[in-house]
Amino acid sequence: MKILIKNANIVTPYEIKRSSSLVIEDGKIINICKGLCEDGSFDDIIDAEGNYLSPGFIDIHNHGNFGHDFMEATFEAFDIMADFHIKNGVTSFLATTITQKDSAIRRALISVGEYIESGSKDSKIKAQMLGIYLEGPYFAVEKKGAQPEEYIKTPDIGELKEFIDLSKNNIKIVALAPEIDGAKEAVRFLREKGITISAAHTVATYEEAKLGMDMGITLITHLYNGMRDFSHREPGIIGAALTDERVACELICDGIHLHVGAMELAVRMKGKDGIVLVSDAMMATGLEDGKYELGGQDVYVRDGAARLEDGTLAGSTLTLDRAVYNMVHLVGVSLEDAVRMASLNPARVIGVERTKGSIEIGKDADLIVFDRDINILMAIVKGKVRNCR
Repeated sequence: MKILIKNANIVTPYEIKRSSSLVIEDGKIINICKGLCEDGSFDDIIDAEGNYLSPGFIDIHNHGNFGHDFMEATFEAFDIMADFHIKNGVTSFLATTITQKDSAIRRALISVGEYIESGSKDSKIKAQMLGIYLEGPYFAVEKKGAQPEEYIKTPDIGELKEFIDLSKNNIKIVALAPEIDGAKEAVRFLREKGITISAAHTVATYEEAKLGMDMGITLITHLYNGMRDFSHREPGIIGAALTDERVACELICDGIHLHVGAMELAVRMKGKDGIVLVSDAMMATGLEDGKYELGGQDVYVRDGAARLEDGTLAGSTLTLDRAVYNMVHLVGVSLEDAVRMASLNPARVIGVERTKGSIEIGKDADLIVFDRDINILMAIVKGKVRNCR
């Protein structure tokens, strides 16, 4: 199957190629041209009508959407969430767990592993689940956020081995607090396994955070949220994260979790390569305000903000297309850099940048078409086209 997409403003990692075209064959990008590609005959020709053609977004940190959560551990729920993702420009994602009782985490890992291995039984074109983001249960109680305190504990190598096996080796990221007992051993073990380690829900000092980075931590879960506050006498993990080039920082760019000034600071310190846009979405995403659930706890959504009864933020109702829009219109980031933060940067975090995350010849044709307001018009997953209008 050979497809031509013409009359597009193509968003590459380095520039926007205006009035250009792109050729897909057998699910791969095979040519990018200024003007019209002259590659002979095509099975399909798509007119982008002067809209933007960009790599599909990759949401590495999201708990659910459209009334469902990955802890439900059913193929039906996974299909519904993957279908919602693609309508919002996400062509790939990780299934994110939450701190819960052991049996619930195990059930989710088994189900996600089987879903990835066997593939969806639903023939509809939707976002691809690439793996698992294990958020917890290895955290500091003082910064638990919406993680249920009764299930928080210290890392155990035997348990981590079991989790990896149950997932069929599909755990891509493990988030933990680097200062707690057993964290150093866990970081060492996970690094040997090639799993990305993220610092999260932590009271780590600057020195403790830097030691974790020296050992192999390369990601910071939702920067500023769920961590020791910054102080000029104790910069803590925030200071370490902003000044260490070895780590990337997640941002929840919804205008609720973070002040615009805090986002501007992160972008100035980390640059276009060091920010990863995430949604941290929970099951209310895509639905109306009301009462929902996260990690077995009641969550109340009002004006799009998801909070526990005590007011603690409990995930978000953000979608990644709106996160990109907010980075451009609230923070003042260029469109190509905002797209990079939602595509190439997360691809690098989970080690799939050779095949996904940018428009380059030879990569998977995971693409989206959107207008100037970043409304998603079309999505393409490995060369298969879905109209999202």
